[in-house]
Amino acid sequence: MGSWDSTVGQANYVCKLKQTLPTLSAALDELRARRNDVQRKVDLDEQRQLRRLDEVQLWLSKADTMITEADILIEDGPREINNLCLGRCASKNCLSTYKFGKRVAKRLQDIKDHMSRGAFDKVAETQPTASMILRPEERTIALESTIDMVWNCIRDRDVGIIGLYGTGGVGKMTLLTQINNKFDTTPEVYDVGKIQDEIGETIGFSNESWKNKRVDQKAVDIYGVLHNKKFVVLLDDLWERVDLNKVGIPKPGQENGSKLIFTTRSLEVCGEMEARKRIRVECLKPEDAWKLFQEKVGDETLNIHPDIPKLAEQTTPGEWKYAIEKLKRSALPKMENEVFQLLKFSYDNLPRTVKCCLLYCCLYPEDYAIPKKTLVEYWFCEGLLNEFDRIIEAEMQGGHIISSLLSACLLERDGEHRVKMHDVIRDMCLWIACELEAKGQRFFVKTGAELPVEPHVKAWEGAKRMSVMQNRIQVLRETPTCPNLQTMFLMCNELLVIGNGFFRSIPRLTVLSLLNNKDLKALPQGISQLISLECLDLSCTGIKELPTRLKSLTKLKMLDLSYTCYLRKIPPRLISSFSELQILRIWNPPSLDPAKEDNVLDGVGNEKLTEELESLQHLNTATIPPITSMVALQRFQSLELLPCRTESLFLWHFWKSNVFNVLCLEKMEHLERLDITGCGGIDIEIRKLNTNTNYTSSLHTLREVTITGSCKLRDITWLILAPNLRSLELKHCGKMEEILSRGKLGEVADVVGISNVSPFRKLERLYLNYLPELKSIY
Repeated sequence: MGSWDSTVGQANYVCKLKQTLPTLSAALDELRARRNDVQRKVDLDEQRQLRRLDEVQLWLSKADTMITEADILIEDGPREINNLCLGRCASKNCLSTYKFGKRVAKRLQDIKDHMSRGAFDKVAETQPTASMILRPEERTIALESTIDMVWNCIRDRDVGIIGLYGTGGVGKMTLLTQINNKFDTTPEVYDVGKIQDEIGETIGFSNESWKNKRVDQKAVDIYGVLHNKKFVVLLDDLWERVDLNKVGIPKPGQENGSKLIFTTRSLEVCGEMEARKRIRVECLKPEDAWKLFQEKVGDETLNIHPDIPKLAEQTTPGEWKYAIEKLKRSALPKMENEVFQLLKFSYDNLPRTVKCCLLYCCLYPEDYAIPKKTLVEYWFCEGLLNEFDRIIEAEMQGGHIISSLLSACLLERDGEHRVKMHDVIRDMCLWIACELEAKGQRFFVKTGAELPVEPHVKAWEGAKRMSVMQNRIQVLRETPTCPNLQTMFLMCNELLVIGNGFFRSIPRLTVLSLLNNKDLKALPQGISQLISLECLDLSCTGIKELPTRLKSLTKLKMLDLSYTCYLRKIPPRLISSFSELQILRIWNPPSLDPAKEDNVLDGVGNEKLTEELESLQHLNTATIPPITSMVALQRFQSLELLPCRTESLFLWHFWKSNVFNVLCLEKMEHLERLDITGCGGIDIEIRKLNTNTNYTSSLHTLREVTITGSCKLRDITWLILAPNLRSLELKHCGKMEEILSRGKLGEVADVVGISNVSPFRKLERLYLNYLPELKSIY
């Protein structure tokens, strides 16, 4: 019976083949029409920013497959019908025709079933929340704590916008990838259009018609999807503020619980983006850098021979330096092509003036702590701070530039008064300054190399700036011809002699620094030929006298004679001949023998020199030698201009008992440092000088106070007049009982009219040494 049924079934598929093929063709036309209708509905809804339903997409996919397969069957149908013979139900190859007829019948039934499922009430709906995309990541070295910090900010509902900033290549992208994979979320671009396209693709706006919309139209669409959802957006490497409104991103915050996390090389961008939390991504510490090095190099290479540590100990420093220099040179092409190009992107985005100021910093040796004040003064004399003619205003521009470079992580802080340049940033700057600059604009830099003699002149004659700081050069004998040279750093060497012809052919030299050459006793005759010189820094040298021939330096704006301990002679009318001088520092320790006081170079005790200082109409910043008597102090206070220009005041070795009224300093509106040393007989009081004077900020510029060897002072409560005091140093004050006396606070406040006394609010450094009677600080 079963065999009969099977035979009948086979014959049935074969005999009805001529009927089922036309029926299949008609059903196929209906399915194709239904598929086209559904597709048109989907297209219309997607243009309205809706997203097609998954079941609709599945139906359309299956319909396409069925149409393709049915077309093949209908195409093969005539051949199979021609095989039929022996009447309606016979076939030359019954088995083949049976299988074909069965496929036709099954495809016909499948099409009818699929058609019945193709009646949709709706084919699309509103967009879902942002999809999640995992990204490949590298293993982090020493970033775990930063990741934890960011993650804690993400959990903090009050923090909506988080800025991660740091120099190029420090690991911000790696950190962002780690955060991305914790979240599994969105884009990493900063152009408004690109951000919109990235977000649009993630939330379903992916067709070309949407991408061709205007930015403002896209913003409306994106906002419509995100405004009532909780989202996270990641943006990598921002160089400027991104207007979230223009993109269409609702501002993240406590109300919606959403987050925006971005990376940047600039702290300023963090502010412009209104980041509630700003996290600096630091360079690796040495131990972490070593771990990364081990990981990249591999134990097999590091442990290639057990004697390597012993060999390292036996190798001389010179051999190590030679090997390191060889390594640097072999690695330089790769650094230029990869690391420097990455960092140069930060440099290229700086304004021209800031670029020049940044490159200037590579004149200093590796890891050198650069004094900010000196740096700004050199910039000023070089003409880099060309917005202002006076150093007082130029210091503001210079301070802003330094802040910008710190914010961009191209400089690093080293305490309050100094900055450093990271080794890699410095190498990049040297690459630009020494290799990429045009001929005649390039730098020559050989610092910290322990050079015993001067470099050959041919190597630096065409340079614009040269620095041979921190070497062991003792003699400069040659006569270089340098038509373009503007800057010469000879600091921190062991100079004994500079040949008379050395400065003969450097007509454009603007800044000459001989700082910290303690054995240099005299200046060469040829220095008088530097007629373009605007800065002469002789601080910490052994100079004994200034030559009269310096009068030819009529453009001089800065003369620094700080800590010239052996300087005892300045020719008459020399200082007054520098009519453009804005910065003058004359500081050397006085004699400890009061009988020799007349022989001491004393800017106040020497009346003629005092007159010259007073005559300098452009002088803005001055440091004068220590004042060694109350008579000299009173004479100084009576001057019209010099006190208000003085930035540092030294009162040393007052031998007689005197009372010093600290309110006499009110006239010194630029006083930053006060040093009272060896004044055993001095006592300090506060006595009102003028009833109409407001003393609430009379010492507001005072930053640093040092008192040494005072045997009368019991307290220094008068310091409440210095609200910006940063450093306080007290040594060998045998009767000091209190730093600030609680009992005297009210008395001092009443005298000067101060209310709401809050002393030491900005104090950063407190040094106390040998104060045997000290009972309390405050």
